[in-house]
Amino acid sequence: MRKAFRQLDEILRGDATQLSSLEQGQIELPLKGLLMVMVLLGVIYGLCIGSFNLLHPLEEDAVITTRDAWMQTFASAVKLPLLFCLTLLITFPSLYVFNALVGSRLRLLSVLKLLVASIAVMLAVVASLGPIVVFFSLCTSSYPFMQLLNVTVSGVAGFLGLAFLLRTLHRLVLIQENKLMGEAAAAVPPPPPAPPIPTPVAPPGVVPPEGANVPFSPDIEQAKKLSALDRYGYTHQKAKYVVRIWTIVFGLVGAQMSWVLRPFIGTPNLPFEWFRERESNFFLAVLNALQALFSID
Repeated sequence: MRKAFRQLDEILRGDATQLSSLEQGQIELPLKGLLMVMVLLGVIYGLCIGSFNLLHPLEEDAVITTRDAWMQTFASAVKLPLLFCLTLLITFPSLYVFNALVGSRLRLLSVLKLLVASIAVMLAVVASLGPIVVFFSLCTSSYPFMQLLNVTVSGVAGFLGLAFLLRTLHRLVLIQENKLMGEAAAAVPPPPPAPPIPTPVAPPGVVPPEGANVPFSPDIEQAKKLSALDRYGYTHQKAKYVVRIWTIVFGLVGAQMSWVLRPFIGTPNLPFEWFRERESNFFLAVLNALQALFSID
């Protein structure tokens, strides 16, 4: 466990994703240890958000009881790691496909390690902000405010975790391109000893139109090794946009998954339940919380 936390510290500091650490095109991270760290950090933040009702004295006519408050705290500690693990399970296949399309050449296990590392970054952020959530739980009894506070904390954590994922994939694509350029340079044959008529060769970075009479060149051979979505010379831009589309998918899945597994904070005027009935969606719930927070009686 100590080794896993040390590895997480290296991830947060950027040491584990330096170009020198990714030269082999693989992510060298302890998957089992990071999963254990994920669960532990999720439990910590779950305890923080689930303690809202526990930190306020219950009124005599309150619907919930002290047992309900304790059960909600326990349930949040269980469901918060479950939220991230289920999101990981659902979005992992799509990340692997997107990764193959952008040409980073990561294998299945390396993609899984990268996604686990990204979620570990998210959970490290939310766990570090847990004491702030507890502080506001003590300072306010406004349930809509606590809802929006936790949405904001989760949004900040998600942004940082997905930025880590995007930057790491970009570095891996860059390493792959550098390898291809090195192979192309090594494959250049020595120039002939004064050919009578120079043979036209396409300029570097330009793919000739179909049917053009252009002989073999290292640039053409390099273009044959690019990923499924590449136009020659556009790899970085393509990788950036494709992975950003995936991050939107990840955010939507994570947000709706949190709604499916609710409650995490526990509505003060409702008794404890492990799961609420399926209704509405995450985004409408956020709008309703905003309206309730700023409504004037």
